[in-house]
Amino acid sequence: MAKKGSRIQVIMECTEHKDSGKPGTSRYITTKNKKNTTERLELKKYNAILKKVTLHKEIK
Repeated sequence: MAKKGSRIQVIMECTEHKDSGKPGTSRYITTKNKKNTTERLELKKYNAILKKVTLHKEIK
């Protein structure tokens, strides 16, 4: 039976990777509470292609 709640899955995509010109993308999947966090998430996550920590923003 599935849980009922206000948590949803969101996809985070790297913002610096698009500007670098390298092929591929850096994406993470995480969850957020849509009642408490109504705006889009911005987190610093590791990008394995660029080999550094970069800003990842929620995409829809």
